[in-house]
Amino acid sequence: MHRCVLRLTLGWCFFVTSAAAQTTPNALPAPSIPPPTAIPDGPPGRSSAAPTVPAAPAPAAVAEPTVPATSPVEPASAAVVTPTSPSAAAVAPAPPSPAEGAKSTPEEAPPTPLETPIAIHGFASQGFIKTTKNDYLADSKRGSFEFTEVGINFTKDLTDRLRVGVQLFARNLGPIGNYTAQFDWFFLDYRFADWFGIRAGRTKLPFGLYNETSDVDAARVPVLLPQSVYPIQSRDYLLAQNGVEAYGFIPLGSPGDLEYRVYGGALFIDPRYEGLGQLLTKATTPYLVGGRLMWATPLQGLQLGGSAQLVRLDLEIVPPDAVLAPLRAAGQLPANFNGTVNASAPVLLTVGSIEYSANDLLIAAEYGRQRAKLTSNVQALAPNATTVSEHAYVMGSYRINEWFTPGVYYSALFPNVDHRSGRDKYQHDVAGTLRFDLNKYWLLKLEGHYMHGTAGLSSDLNGGAALNTLESDWGVFLVKTTVYF
Repeated sequence: MHRCVLRLTLGWCFFVTSAAAQTTPNALPAPSIPPPTAIPDGPPGRSSAAPTVPAAPAPAAVAEPTVPATSPVEPASAAVVTPTSPSAAAVAPAPPSPAEGAKSTPEEAPPTPLETPIAIHGFASQGFIKTTKNDYLADSKRGSFEFTEVGINFTKDLTDRLRVGVQLFARNLGPIGNYTAQFDWFFLDYRFADWFGIRAGRTKLPFGLYNETSDVDAARVPVLLPQSVYPIQSRDYLLAQNGVEAYGFIPLGSPGDLEYRVYGGALFIDPRYEGLGQLLTKATTPYLVGGRLMWATPLQGLQLGGSAQLVRLDLEIVPPDAVLAPLRAAGQLPANFNGTVNASAPVLLTVGSIEYSANDLLIAAEYGRQRAKLTSNVQALAPNATTVSEHAYVMGSYRINEWFTPGVYYSALFPNVDHRSGRDKYQHDVAGTLRFDLNKYWLLKLEGHYMHGTAGLSSDLNGGAALNTLESDWGVFLVKTTVYF
């Protein structure tokens, strides 16, 4: 039994880079992004190569940064266009003075990028979550308001090709966040040409269609994106990396357009956010490399793509004496064991994506797998093993008018493709959402889920109960409102 407990703990840690956590929710922040129409500066000429967000009404300005549809620029301002100073407009020539005769005053030159104002945007969200059975994300069986997000971001063009940006973010989601403010993302971006640019700092991870916009409520229809691929508990460390990225946009003519992004760096994982108490004392990622290629097809609104990411996790876990004592008595611990389990797991994540977004309709689907290979110094607690997980969804939404957009999706998660039987070995999720845009700065969402299976639940949130003992069929109801500017 003790061996199973630690397996679950390690298994959850591997999931920090996968589509969903297995034993306990985890949280970490990331950049925000506005609706498809909110596009910051980027290489000209691109129409739809970058992933769009679910068909949500697009306000004139969005409270969160967005990845430009024209290039994979790090989330910056959510405004469609950076405001300009009055001098940006052409000044009409003044009437000639008697001394000047017919001479006219020359037009004032437009401001340089450095002279334009800093773009400032912000957002704040408050949600409520209630489940019929099992606690999910928070103490949800009795209903919980521990579902809060707030952020503010600043972006600035320094030259025609150089720009900087930063976002501060805080949230509270059950045991995660506790309103601790942190730098969600920050970047220095230089674009040499449409086909090549470099960005450095804490940059967003371009994985799948919506990872970069996963925390931007105004940029999508659902309250919760499909959790098999975009687990909200893992936002804080799956959203961005500390490192560098190369990106570019390549027009192909009649075959369409290509957008590529290649990156490398490391993830920051704070054990305090993992919900593992004293078990997980250290988690590091010596390396992270990945990339995404998107093809905007000749059919307007249709894009296809693939993402891959390789990350290595190094973990230090200190099991309680109650777990170690019987193993020590049975002689199953190494002679030099010092009380700490050292484990390492290279994890490979892949996902294929397809999205069709035209007029008011959006249809999207993604399928992915994660392969984790565990090695450790204590086989009795964490035996060497290779695990392959599977995650997929299909989603659709339709904007009926400027203030109302309904949406639905089906999502599936299998933590181990070799073991699909048992309620803790899968989670099926059928969701429906109603989005109301009350005005261009304020929205309201109502959402319901029917869940079958417990693979996406946290044992810690459910009093330490094993996932195979929790209720197999349960419901989730959410209400969320967001203001943004």
